[in-house]
Amino acid sequence: MSMKEIEQIYSVFLKHPIISTDSRNHVEGTIFFALSGETFNGNRFAKQALDKGAVLAIVDDPGIIDETDERLFYVPNTLKTLQDLAFRHRQGFDIPILAITGTNGKTTTKELISNVLKTEKEIIYTQGNLNNHIGVPLTLLSISNNTEIAVVEMGANHQGEIEALCRIAKPTHGIITNIGKAHLEGFGSYEGVIKTKNELYESIKESKGTLFVNQEDALLMDLSKDIQRVTYGKRSGDIEGELLDSKPFLKIGWKSKNGTLDIHTQLYGNYNFPNMMAAITAGNYFGISPVNIKKSLEEYTPKNNRSQVIKTENNTLILDAYNANPGSMSLAIETFSAQDFDDKIIILGDMFELGKDSESEHQKIIDLLKSKSFKQIILIGKDFFKIQKEQKYFSFETTKEAAEYLNNQKLRGNTILIKGSRGMQLETLVQYL
Repeated sequence: MSMKEIEQIYSVFLKHPIISTDSRNHVEGTIFFALSGETFNGNRFAKQALDKGAVLAIVDDPGIIDETDERLFYVPNTLKTLQDLAFRHRQGFDIPILAITGTNGKTTTKELISNVLKTEKEIIYTQGNLNNHIGVPLTLLSISNNTEIAVVEMGANHQGEIEALCRIAKPTHGIITNIGKAHLEGFGSYEGVIKTKNELYESIKESKGTLFVNQEDALLMDLSKDIQRVTYGKRSGDIEGELLDSKPFLKIGWKSKNGTLDIHTQLYGNYNFPNMMAAITAGNYFGISPVNIKKSLEEYTPKNNRSQVIKTENNTLILDAYNANPGSMSLAIETFSAQDFDDKIIILGDMFELGKDSESEHQKIIDLLKSKSFKQIILIGKDFFKIQKEQKYFSFETTKEAAEYLNNQKLRGNTILIKGSRGMQLETLVQYL
């Protein structure tokens, strides 16, 4: 579509700067974008959105255009228009845009950094995990004249997606939390994952921006070697930290300009140490006082099934069921194994989107389990069930079958790790534990 049409929509947006994409939600005074996917067609709800008070409906189905209603605005592609509008809006602001991607920990890192920055800055940041080709534009369109920093999470499951998001957001600063084996089905290989995540570094290099890099990650250090960067790590890097304790919650020692500060977090798992250090580094870089960095990190509590520690009437649960891939699954097992909990039970669900590597990666997890000592191991999902030949562990094809088993077991007095891909819906097991 033409720049003239984008400017027409943008002139309306400046007066009504709220975007809606779901007519079931509050749409009064918003610009409604009729987005479509495999199972839905937003064009069907455009007139409903206008009836409920939307000031403009952007549609890409010429069949619903009513010449008598100027509030219906036809474009060839509503998603592309949303992205172009976000790019147009972003161009009007000369503020730091911090982009965060990575295989594991990007949402937690985004939340931690945002918690730190908002103690002293006016910021906007990605809500929930709206980190894709729709979520990133929506985040950018929430920038206002008061915004001092924008924190934008970027997710991808195919090559080229991070590059496309960077073209819209034009980030000035960047973090890759790590690069591991995830979404191999879409990326094609681990090399494909590396290439895609590195698209963020390439964008920052092009804009002559600054990276925040984990000094202990050799791959990230190599990929960023020709780019301006601030490093962080355990007793190394520009920002130094020390892992003081992780049983069960992380305690970190940070060498700040005010001396060493101990930060007692509510985060489980030593794998969250680099996420904490990234937040400290970003906060320090953007001028947040050490006292506010410490306070905000100590107050942060995880949610949305991400390393949540839940005490039920019968057991203590470590619920990490938002996502899973070979790297995060292995780290979760190793971390849980090292804890001093009594009566440790581990419940693992299938890891999705591993393509041809799925069977071998699930086998590696079972091999790792064989080297550990847990009171009970429960495996759930078609992949685990298929390769679990020894029947040494309890194994179920579906989460529903596992729920029936757990409901009958009435487990008590245990510490239970629950880890699996989002699609397994392992959080539904909590009520039986």
